[in-house]
Amino acid sequence: MTNPVVSDLLARSNRLGEDPRNTNYAGGNTSAAGTETDPVTGQPVELLWVKGSGGDLGTLTEGGLAVLRLDRLRSLVDVYPGVDREDEMVAAFDYCLHGRGGAAPSIDTAMHGLVRAAHVDHLHPDSGIALATAADGEALTAECFGDRVAWVPWRRPGFQLGLDIADIAEKNPQAIGAVLGGHGITAWADTSEQCEANSLEIIRTAERFLAERGRPQPFGAPLPGYEALPEAERRAKAAALFPVIRGLASTDKPQVGHLTDSDVVLDFLASAEHPRLAALGTSCPDHFLRTKVRPLVVDLPASAPVEDVGTRLKELHEAYRADYAAYYERHASPDSPPMRGADPAIVLVPGVGMFSFGANKQTARVAGEFYVNAINVMRGAESVSTYAPIDESEKFRIEYWALEEAKLARMPKPKPLATRVALVTGAASGIGKAIAQRLAAEGACVVVADLDLTKAADAAAEIGSADVAVGVAADVSDAEAVAAAFRAAVLAFGGVDLVVNNAGLSISKPLLETTEQDWDLQHDVMAKGSFLVSREAARIMIEQGMGGDVVYISSKNAVFAGPSNIAYSSTKADQAHQVRLLAAELGEHQIRVNGINPDGVVRGSGIFAGGWGAKRAAVYGVPEEELGKYYAQRTLLKREVLPDHVADAVFALTGGELTRTTGLHVPVDSGVAAAFLR
Repeated sequence: MTNPVVSDLLARSNRLGEDPRNTNYAGGNTSAAGTETDPVTGQPVELLWVKGSGGDLGTLTEGGLAVLRLDRLRSLVDVYPGVDREDEMVAAFDYCLHGRGGAAPSIDTAMHGLVRAAHVDHLHPDSGIALATAADGEALTAECFGDRVAWVPWRRPGFQLGLDIADIAEKNPQAIGAVLGGHGITAWADTSEQCEANSLEIIRTAERFLAERGRPQPFGAPLPGYEALPEAERRAKAAALFPVIRGLASTDKPQVGHLTDSDVVLDFLASAEHPRLAALGTSCPDHFLRTKVRPLVVDLPASAPVEDVGTRLKELHEAYRADYAAYYERHASPDSPPMRGADPAIVLVPGVGMFSFGANKQTARVAGEFYVNAINVMRGAESVSTYAPIDESEKFRIEYWALEEAKLARMPKPKPLATRVALVTGAASGIGKAIAQRLAAEGACVVVADLDLTKAADAAAEIGSADVAVGVAADVSDAEAVAAAFRAAVLAFGGVDLVVNNAGLSISKPLLETTEQDWDLQHDVMAKGSFLVSREAARIMIEQGMGGDVVYISSKNAVFAGPSNIAYSSTKADQAHQVRLLAAELGEHQIRVNGINPDGVVRGSGIFAGGWGAKRAAVYGVPEEELGKYYAQRTLLKREVLPDHVADAVFALTGGELTRTTGLHVPVDSGVAAAFLR
């Protein structure tokens, strides 16, 4: 049974965390002190429940709380070796855990345990950080709150900051909380209800202060030529630029991308002061750990041609990498972790928007959300003062903190297809759906492309959220429809790395009954469609410069000559030779092209369900429901082939073990000797 103190804490945390005005994703912590019966002694024991490392307030559950004995935690003050060795105290938290301890205690645990209040909130609201990063933040805090909210000068998160806040809280008994210089806010109270009320009072009071006291154009006058492009033009330009930007941002390691073209971003980039402010970088540790010390900003007007922007991006990227390496060299000490990579996490393009990057879609999206927070912070600070983030040396100390490095080392090993963006045609059902599901399970972001948009969206929703899979409409026989599907994929994830040509249909007729329409339809969808899809995929992959995979789902019929199948089998042979031709042409770009030749995939197959099964059963003189077994019995292995087996083969070709294989056709037919490749 959950302790009522914990229930109240979780409810408070979720309410605070679900409103972005209060704190950013995974930012801040909340805590509550209370008693439970010690299962060993049977006596009451005073405990502290505090949000653990890496959790998110809006979705916090009991499993995300660290549970510590409050007496032991507070006793750490007596053995604290001083600020020069304060990092050692994080390991000491483990000796204060109660029972199994729950989640790993975060660096902010001391802030919650040392303040003499039963309930503490530490949050990162834009309004609070705006005051915290203003050049005269201490004076503005006093003007905004009087003595009801204290000021704590900047200090890196850790044990000493906890001591500082506890000391200020003790010396200011009238205070309900504090503004932490360069960082955020903290509020405290004796009850959970009052603590939440105090947090909201600080946040809303700061919002009103900035709104009433702030000047109307904190980012300066509009910058002619830098205003936002119309939406359709903006999106088209973003889709054209994204593969280039993603390739640059993936120089050190592959990244997934996210586009933000909200008014907040576009208005910032259309204002005269945006170059100065962007160069100052973000301030709150939660921000710059995800956005890097500063963004890359394109210094061209919105009307600049795509080609010119692409050329300039490459120049700016080279300069950014050099600047970042110099930043590392300026501040690194002999015991600093190695430089993690010099590519930007945030790229700003006037008139178009913000391109953010991360190891997965969620990380990329959240990085963008954090930079939006940073823009809001800059606006607030500039409206009442001058934006003055923490020093670059302090940012480096946190970015290359040994504790941050240890946190990164604890992260689970990435899945084989992590950072890869896959587009699968005909993926709303059958073999394509099985492939899409398998690729997503192996870590890829998946674009489910299908003729039926509703079915594509439903299939994507089965896989997961929009951070994992999206559905797009795609008539593969139409060049513009194919281009539109790829533009949607690029806007969703930043580019494309893995494409599966799976869309298909079949009409089983003898030669004399096969019409010209039958022939054209099948060749349009499979031969022409695969050509159009591969052409668009290759264009994007070449622009990215990250290599890639193209997989054709051909057929045993590309090799085997069977009756009443002239149109289908000939188009499959066409696809099979496209594999060889494109493998030869695209190899110089590190794009591998391979094929799969399935056979007898009856159960779960969209083609067989659409009437093909009945016709093939008639040809072979067996009941339709027995067709799968019939196909299995004519194979060497005598085993039925299912859509999942084809998906397994796609993963085998693209999952990282066959990095030197291209131009290969893999049979997935349980062994049809007549279809052996020669």
